[in-house]
Amino acid sequence: MGHPSRNLCRSSEGVLILIDIQTRLSSAMPETVRARVLKNTAILVQAASMLDIPFIITRQYPKRLGDTEPVIPAQTATTIDKTAFSCFRAGGFPQTLEKSARHQVILAGMESHVCILQTAFDLLANNYQVFVAEDAVCSRTAANHRNAVTRMAQHGVTLTNTESVLFEWLEDASHPRFKSISCLIK
Repeated sequence: MGHPSRNLCRSSEGVLILIDIQTRLSSAMPETVRARVLKNTAILVQAASMLDIPFIITRQYPKRLGDTEPVIPAQTATTIDKTAFSCFRAGGFPQTLEKSARHQVILAGMESHVCILQTAFDLLANNYQVFVAEDAVCSRTAANHRNAVTRMAQHGVTLTNTESVLFEWLEDASHPRFKSISCLIK
């Protein structure tokens, strides 16, 4: 059997990063977009927890933008507060990521054209493989989201979706967590 593709998410290599999914910021998103992002990020977190994949939560200036949305279980995550738009420029973030000894990063959160994009580009510049779960990121306007997704794809970010990430993490229907994780997708 050959080597697994580098273009697939691997549970042994992955870190999930949830960027700025905060109450005041998410309330500025169109309702259907907000609901989709919250649903998919919650699924990613549940699957990551079941598969022992570390995850990091960032909060952009929480005094102003609020705490992480309650649907995101933050108990087992490292939470990093920041004012920089790129998570990579936040105090403690690069060190936390390095400590994980993992080099695939899956991004989800808000907003696609600001913090997601800047984080993705800084991660690429620091030799991380970057995946963006497109159905788990958003911007206040569809045009800004589309622009960000296009720019990221043009520069080496792998665009994916929540369901693909889950099944790539599992790799095989014989995985012991297959049933419980596939149940997350309704």
